[in-house]
This record gives sequence, C-alpha cells and structure tokens, in this order.
Amino acid sequence: MKIVVTGSLGNISLPLVMELSLKGHQVTVISSDSCKKDTIEALGAKAAIGSLHDVEFLTKTFTGVNAVYCMIPSDFSQIDQVAYYKSISANYASAIKVSGVKRVVHLSSCGAHLETGTGFILGSHHAEIFFNKIKNIELTHLRPGYFYYNLLNFVDMIKKVGFIGTNFGGDDKIVFSHPYDIAVAAAYELEKVTVDKKIRYIFSDDTRASEVASILGFAINKPDLKWLTFTDENTTQSMREKEMPEHLISNFIAMGKAIHTGRIREDFDLDRYKFKGNLKIQIFAEEFALAYNK
Repeated sequence: MKIVVTGSLGNISLPLVMELSLKGHQVTVISSDSCKKDTIEALGAKAAIGSLHDVEFLTKTFTGVNAVYCMIPSDFSQIDQVAYYKSISANYASAIKVSGVKRVVHLSSCGAHLETGTGFILGSHHAEIFFNKIKNIELTHLRPGYFYYNLLNFVDMIKKVGFIGTNFGGDDKIVFSHPYDIAVAAAYELEKVTVDKKIRYIFSDDTRASEVASILGFAINKPDLKWLTFTDENTTQSMREKEMPEHLISNFIAMGKAIHTGRIREDFDLDRYKFKGNLKIQIFAEEFALAYNK
C-alpha cells in the first residue's frame, strides 16, 4: 500500500513509519523540517517537505495513495487552540476530497466525544466533526488516553518538592497510552481497506494516579512518592507563578478537571472493543527513570 504519515518523526509517527516500512508499504512522511529528509529516507520512506497550512501541497502529497494518517501537531503558541485545530482539519478535509484518497485514520483523543470542558481535547472534538463531514471515505478516529510522556513534565516538580501535584490525581483512575502502542494501532487500522469500527480507543494501562506515583517512585528510588490532588485555584496559582500563559493555564485546568471528574473517560468505559497495548506503566517507568536521572 501507498501510505502517507503526518507528524514528521514524532513520538507516534516515528514508530509508525518504522512499522509500516518493515511491512513493505510505500510510506511518505510529511515534515515541515527539511533537515529530517535524510533521516526519513534512511527509514526506507519518502520525505515530503511542506506545511500543513498548504492545502495544495497536502493535496499533491495525498494524490494516488491508498491511505493517510492525519494528526494535528501540538502548537502551544496558538492562543485559540480550537481555531488552530479547525484550521488544520479543514486543510486535511480539502486535500482528502480533492485527492480522492479513500482510507483515513485520524489521531484524536479520549474525551473527544465531549463538546465542552476538556481544554486542549476540545480541538480534537471539532477535528472529528470536520473529518466526519467528508463523504465517500473509510474513516477511523483513534482515541488514545493520557500520553505517558506527559508524565515527564512532573520531573522538575518531583525534584523540587518531592511529590506530583495537579488538579487531578490521588484515586482518580486514568487511561494511559504509550506512543508505540498508538503506532501499532494506527498501522493496524491503516492496512484495512474497509472500516469495522469508526472510533478506536487505545490504551496501554488504566490505573489510579496513586498507583502510577508508586511505580514511578520505585523506579527513581523515591518509594514514598505521592500524586496529590490540588484545587483548580491552587493549580492555577502555581502555573501563574511559573509565568505560564493564561491560555495554556485555562486549557490545562479544564482538561485536568475533566480527568478528575471522570467525564473524560465516560465513553471509553462504554466501549467493549478497545485496542489494548502491551506497554504497561511499569515499562514506561524505566524510561521515566532515565529522564529523571539525566
């Protein structure tokens, strides 16, 4: 198959490209960084250097291929995250329609079923709406949980104050996903000609924040590590003291609140056919320890 992968060589796209190339597919990788060209080609893929803001470029790259993997790169500089997601989604939709590609796999998020109150994830909700309006395609939305790599953001906090503290945590049960497991699920879906499931939830582990803290603590020789739950107000104040931009604070607070209340996982819990990965939190803890001790 001829498959286009967006996301350059990011945490998900890199293992996805490797997986697809090893299976003998003709893979084209879209990247905005020309310096990545040699690395992409070394993986056995073709590099398409251009911007997701360029519909003509996307259309040309999508033309003549069997399937495309569409993801929207994080850009925290965008004050209006929803508008940013809508803009990139509209570009994808236009390119898909004109190019005639039939199989589309879109990287969304757990919680994308919600119309309000999810912070950054609200962008994925609106992106799904754009993709759903495209006619005559076989579409699957991938909805992974909380990325393991987001836990690395707590390294400095642990070193400074000796615990993890956010507006979610403690006994909150969290759906986690490892990028490699997401890549495996994406490859599995991209190889399908027809869709048997429009939404595919992906999780590597599903456990309480307190248990995660215990496992990470053991890995970094801090067996008493705790994950405390702060109020929205205290968490907001802490972020402001770090001079974090207000638009990021509001998104993080909303997302954390949705995790804490359990709203974010309501639809996940109802789904009987989730894609379960192999990389449990104990495995990621080894990666976490390497970053912590760096």
